[in-house]
Amino acid sequence: MKFTLSWLKEHLDTTATIDQIAEALTDLGLEVEEIADPAARLGTFTLARIDHAEQHPDADRLRVCRVMTDEGEKQIVCGAPNARAGITVVLAKPGDYVPGIDTTLGVGKIRGVESHGMMASERELELSEEHDGIIELPSGVVGQRFVDWLAQNAPDKIDPMIHIKITPNRPDALGVHGVARDLAARGLGTLKAVTVDAVPGAFPCPVGVTIDAGVAAKAPFFAGRVVRGVTNGPSPAWLQKRLRAIGLRPINALVDITNFFTFDLNRPLHVFDAGKVAGDLILRGARAGEELVALDDKTYALPEGAVVICDDNGIESIAGIMGGAASGASEETRDVFIEAAYFDPISTAATGRALKINSDARYRFERGIDPAFTLPGLELATRMVLDLCGGEASEVVSAGALPDTSRAYRLDPARTSRLVGMDIDEADQRATLEALGFRLEGEMAHVPSWRPDVLGEADLVEEIARIASLTKLQGKPLRRAQAGVPKPVLTPLQVREKTARRMAAALGYNECVTYSFIDQASAALFGGGDDAVRVENPISSEMSHLRPDLLPGLLQAAARNQARGFADLALFELGPVFSGGEPGEQAVRISGLLVGQTAPRDPFGSRRKVDLYDAKADAEAILNAIGAPARAQINRKLDGWWHPGRAGNIALGPNVLATFGEIHPKVLRQMDVKGPAVGFTIQLAAVPFPKVKSPTRPALELSELQAVDRDFAFVVDAGVEALTLVNAAAGADKALIAGVSVFDQFQGLEGGQKSLAITVRLQPRDKTLTDADIEAVSRKIVEKVEKATGGRLRA
Repeated sequence: MKFTLSWLKEHLDTTATIDQIAEALTDLGLEVEEIADPAARLGTFTLARIDHAEQHPDADRLRVCRVMTDEGEKQIVCGAPNARAGITVVLAKPGDYVPGIDTTLGVGKIRGVESHGMMASERELELSEEHDGIIELPSGVVGQRFVDWLAQNAPDKIDPMIHIKITPNRPDALGVHGVARDLAARGLGTLKAVTVDAVPGAFPCPVGVTIDAGVAAKAPFFAGRVVRGVTNGPSPAWLQKRLRAIGLRPINALVDITNFFTFDLNRPLHVFDAGKVAGDLILRGARAGEELVALDDKTYALPEGAVVICDDNGIESIAGIMGGAASGASEETRDVFIEAAYFDPISTAATGRALKINSDARYRFERGIDPAFTLPGLELATRMVLDLCGGEASEVVSAGALPDTSRAYRLDPARTSRLVGMDIDEADQRATLEALGFRLEGEMAHVPSWRPDVLGEADLVEEIARIASLTKLQGKPLRRAQAGVPKPVLTPLQVREKTARRMAAALGYNECVTYSFIDQASAALFGGGDDAVRVENPISSEMSHLRPDLLPGLLQAAARNQARGFADLALFELGPVFSGGEPGEQAVRISGLLVGQTAPRDPFGSRRKVDLYDAKADAEAILNAIGAPARAQINRKLDGWWHPGRAGNIALGPNVLATFGEIHPKVLRQMDVKGPAVGFTIQLAAVPFPKVKSPTRPALELSELQAVDRDFAFVVDAGVEALTLVNAAAGADKALIAGVSVFDQFQGLEGGQKSLAITVRLQPRDKTLTDADIEAVSRKIVEKVEKATGGRLRA
């Protein structure tokens, strides 16, 4: 949609600048695509006066002029035939850009004579195509800006053109009057009312109109009248300038009038040469095989059922889209039939798409024009035809009935504030709607006929917010459901999952995300695969059952990587596993898998095969990160996919926290994984949660007293586990003993026994330990260990 500033001011009484108008239009939802402002490219040119002009010594058609400028007298060589002393001209100085010749001027020599600038013609300043001579101004003073002179004496030459982008829901803005209405509602001026003076009919209309029943829904209303005795020549200069400014080519007065109303009031019209119309006009559906040569001189094969306007000779126009060339108005036209109608938007759009015609009329009809303005638009067009072309108008003839667009919705001012987020006074809300043409009766807002997009209470709110400007909306935080510090978003288990995932990644594992579905054979290897976890409609045969453990997915990923040459792997996954198909038969675990070697090849012999202690260390590191107790037991009540004797459970009594160790060789063979392969599985929910639910860590407790280390060596049976000995020693005095660790193991003693050496750290809290205190604790340690292991202190 294009229009000029002066055109807009014919509908809007405003003093706003072009920048203010452009900003308001974009804010209102009528986005400004372009502003073509001729004054912007003429700002550097000033007025000057030729004081003396004489023939160039070496050129017959050139004159050397002494020109008085705001910088003093300058010498300029000019080739214009009207360059003479005493005239006021438009001066372009060195350094000025001249748009018509796309050149930035400099001081030059023309046939040996220096020239300091140029005196411009209208074409060189892109004001017109006139280039017979330089511009002669009837008034003006030296040094005055040329744009200021034009603003006072010829404002039409610097009339800015505004191009706005119209969304499909705003057909009312496809006319300059509709745009002015929005700006007036915003407060940028006062809307000028459109006055419609009915033109009395001087004679009965000789052309009747009829709507066929088959297209009554597609073309509900059709009206027109004949104007006889017109003179159809070029339209007046003001109309031609207006059309050219928006990119339209003036054709003749009658056609230019219809184009003017299309853009001025969003009222598409069509004029038929009445002398070429045979009989009456009828609206009907096109029949198969019918064609029309349209005004663009193209022949169109009409789709069956498309609404067309016909006379006794055949089709004369495609309704709402384009007229036919045979009945088009020309300079020989003396009698015209002016048509104004309302066509269904969907039907018009379908026909236009089928014919691939993009006309201004179709663009408006398919979006929905104002049906109530059909007859007023016809009256206004008739008046302009009589004013510009003369003639005498007949009575109006019509067929059909205008659609009923009346509807009303309740205005709830409180809801407006809730939806928009701005406090808009009720009086302002009502004033906004009234400025946009809504009629208010109590709480009900009656929608104007030119707003087909307003279809509910929410649309009323949108109109109020649009005019109030959403740029004034201030960000406000949402109210908290409860006062005070908000509760954590993540559950304790979700926090634990995040911590475990980050720790596994820090240990060097790569995270895998595999499907929760696996094949039945793999599920059976890990204690699953029964009907309780079978998927009714699996994606494939390899995804038929819910996984009972995370290790199958990790092993399958390892097999794929090994097949591609990646032998050393460290993979982990965190996700759900399923013991059944009912609620509650699901748990979240984290599993890790180590395959191959611990390090790349190097000359220092650091490369070795992974073993169960690697898996145990990583499992303990993750358990420590999620807050598991430091003291736990190891038992060997293992599932069948772990290697017996090379795996274990980390437990608190019967509560198993984690399992670590080597994967059973038969499982590796069936999963096609080349060993060694070790892994771990941690049951995240089995780890006890802290009793004190605080996001802060407890205070660090440090003792000022010196710690004491004591070493002990015990001879025990070969089957005694080191952990049993360590736990026994640690339990001798829980308050004083800070830590116990194994530092030596010697096997091969008499009777198949072995020696385990431990270091016990004693950390006093309130006083320095005496020798007697240390000896007393040492005796307790020996007694506890001997009782728990059946061993003895090594001599």
